[in-house]
Amino acid sequence: MNILVIGSKGFIGSHCFTYLLSQGHRVTGCDVVNIREENYIPLNSAHYDFNELFSVHQFDYCINAAGSAHVNYSFEFPEKDFELNVFLVINLLGAIKNSSPHCYFINFSSAAVYGNPNLLPISEDTLTKPLSPYGYHKLLSEELLLEYHKFFILISCSLRVFSAYGEELKKQLFWDLYKKSCNQNSIQLFGTGDESRDFIYIHDLINAVEIVIKKAKFEGETYNVANGEEILIKDAVDFFFEELGWKGTVVFSGEEKKGDPINWKADVSRIKTLGYNQQYTFKEGIRNYCKWLKELK
Repeated sequence: MNILVIGSKGFIGSHCFTYLLSQGHRVTGCDVVNIREENYIPLNSAHYDFNELFSVHQFDYCINAAGSAHVNYSFEFPEKDFELNVFLVINLLGAIKNSSPHCYFINFSSAAVYGNPNLLPISEDTLTKPLSPYGYHKLLSEELLLEYHKFFILISCSLRVFSAYGEELKKQLFWDLYKKSCNQNSIQLFGTGDESRDFIYIHDLINAVEIVIKKAKFEGETYNVANGEEILIKDAVDFFFEELGWKGTVVFSGEEKKGDPINWKADVSRIKTLGYNQQYTFKEGIRNYCKWLKELK
């Protein structure tokens, strides 16, 4: 298959690119990083025009792993977040509609669309109540996929990724903990520690992507990408530092962080019906991530 990965220099995109290439597919990366290398097309961030790209090349699949994934950033720069998470998507859909209507489109969305659900586990039919501009913008991108499927028969689906982690990730909870542990003996975190997340290791996430490519309906539908396991933040932090070998103290301030949900646990029955099964436990994934982090020093 001929596959285009938008955002191929980012965390999820780079893993998609590397894995799909290893499986014998013809893979082209595309990102705003202006470099010259094989199988890579630089993207002009000034206008995100994909018309020429899709008129010159014919792709079987387009995976959009681009955009902003920072809740805090979306509060500070909501217009830019909209550009990266909504405007970019509609430009992609327009280019596919005009030049490559048979291209399957996979869009990375986020569990941030759910906000704080009333009940766990969270199914794809749970009422969406985003807590941040980022969450709203991801929800808008999903609506665009539904619109373009309904009116223009574009074949697409959205992946609502929960708390992804793993090698190459240099942001969010575990990376922040690692950076603080390099020069602090005591670390203060938001919340109480009783908040929870549904973590998914990057290699499990890529396995889910491969299964979606092979088995999804591509009718504008959404899929939760997680493991259906609720893990308390305080337990995740304790195990992370145990594997990292850091002996300091962690204090939870009790203060809520704007835009952050309280408890998450996904209903993953929909993606499991496609054939997804977790291959790495949380502890196995954290061990691998900590091994990579130690090699950075």
